[in-house]
Amino acid sequence: MIDLRLLREDPDRVRASQRARGEDVALVDALLSADERRRSSGVRFDELRAEQKQLGKLIPKATADEKAELLKRAEQLKADVKAADADRDAADAETQELLLRLGNLVHPDVPVGGEEDFVTLETHGTIRDFGAEGFEPRDHLELGQLLGAIDVERGAKVSGSRFYFLTGVGALLELALVNAAMAQATAAGFTPMLTPALVRPQSMAGTGFLGQAAQDVYHLDKDDLYLVGTSEVPLAAYHMDEILDADRLPLRYAGFSPCFRREAGSHGKDTRGIFRVHQFDKVEMFSYVAPEDSQAEHQRLLEWEKQWLTSLELPFRVIDVASGDLGASAARKFDCEAWIPTQGKYRELTSTSDCTEFQSRRLSIRVRDGKQVKPLATLNGTLCAVPRTIVAILENHQQADGSVRVPEVLRPYLGGREVLEPVAR
Repeated sequence: MIDLRLLREDPDRVRASQRARGEDVALVDALLSADERRRSSGVRFDELRAEQKQLGKLIPKATADEKAELLKRAEQLKADVKAADADRDAADAETQELLLRLGNLVHPDVPVGGEEDFVTLETHGTIRDFGAEGFEPRDHLELGQLLGAIDVERGAKVSGSRFYFLTGVGALLELALVNAAMAQATAAGFTPMLTPALVRPQSMAGTGFLGQAAQDVYHLDKDDLYLVGTSEVPLAAYHMDEILDADRLPLRYAGFSPCFRREAGSHGKDTRGIFRVHQFDKVEMFSYVAPEDSQAEHQRLLEWEKQWLTSLELPFRVIDVASGDLGASAARKFDCEAWIPTQGKYRELTSTSDCTEFQSRRLSIRVRDGKQVKPLATLNGTLCAVPRTIVAILENHQQADGSVRVPEVLRPYLGGREVLEPVAR
């Protein structure tokens, strides 16, 4: 959530952020009104309680005639205090409810617009000319079937659409990717973490995934637990309700977890293969830093993502995501999109978001710097979303006979294999 003091001091900035996101600007005025009621009802309650306490001191010293009048006033005050307390609680609840609906403040450098209004910042690698090489590229599903690596038919039979099995070298390729990604993250100073896949509502809400993203979240009604769509959620909630010492920062974690997403609203999109699925594994970077260091940390996370994709020898571009395509928690987000040959376009493989103090305020995570205790900043960055990375590797490193060249960084984790060979049918 944002700082209420900032809202009161600069409401136009918050309105501009809401407008840039394409979200309800009237929410800002409703929140200002609720906050004013919260503060005025709090003042009213304090004044009545002070009078009540003062009256309590006067009654024992009053004469008989004065005492009757004072007792009458005391009864009225008792009712007024109770009513003021209820007004204060109601105004506070309304303020908190509205505050939780407000997205993070968009960074001023973020391009304004919708999904297609991003700005390309960098392009890396060389896109292969398969025509010049003399063959038509196969898509990842055809390659996965040739290699005995992907089985979507049985995935659908067992679990429904958008589920799959990784088999043989497909399963080994996932394990290689996860181990290589964790090795890079560990070398960069991240603490490896295996995180829970189920979290409590306060963890999911605290990271901002029960607002605009709620339609994509799986909820277990009987247990009131949520399946995570990313290990960002348990990593963000890891220090919930804690005060961290400033000299411990930055704290960096690399979480591995299964991820679950309904993919609501994606009907008809990416229905072939494993690019858009309901369950997948992912290695996620997560940082806790001082607020003044968040932009520098954001660039560091982006550099680690670029290092990873470069090591996989993939052509990719970096985009500055437009304001209307930001998640509620993100003030700014960079995506790395790999080239997918059979689609003839770049598709998102990794992303990194600067969430500033938004999540830490919701999760009550603070830093103690000398005598000052204040919220800190949180950031996240995907290092390896496994299925999409497999898609990009298969398609970009395929050879004419249906085999796939293994990037050097993965070979130690695949028993030295240099090529994945089609299996006999």
